[in-house]
Amino acid sequence: MECCRTELSQSPEDTMAFGEKLAGALRDGSVVALYGALGAGKTCLVQGLAKGLGINEAVTSPTYTIINEYHGNEIKLYHIDAYRLSGDDDFESTGAGEYIGSKGLTVIEWSERIPRAIPPEALRIDIGITGPETRTISIHEPSRH
Repeated sequence: MECCRTELSQSPEDTMAFGEKLAGALRDGSVVALYGALGAGKTCLVQGLAKGLGINEAVTSPTYTIINEYHGNEIKLYHIDAYRLSGDDDFESTGAGEYIGSKGLTVIEWSERIPRAIPPEALRIDIGITGPETRTISIHEPSRH
């Protein structure tokens, strides 16, 4: 993975705006793997992605349901939360792996919990907490050979 850029977010609204802008750069079948501590802003970023895809319903973290599906203007959003999973085998038993790389945009929170499930072509985003509301958002694109 190569780090192509790091951005600073000064607020949850900035993180959402980043996600909204990012939505325009993603295509059908894309996978976004999110990394960051509890409260870093992963769900805020997904809410911005949803807005950028034309999704008008409330987007919440699927911590207990594992997967939420939303229908955008032209593309579906599959929002997966691996927080409550005990690893790759647990993830595979949920059937959620079928969404990865399928038609639609798949975004995975707590990707570090399911490393084998993250495809090498996934866009990796690390959100770091730098202050009460400030965050660094580091975007890693897969190496191109």
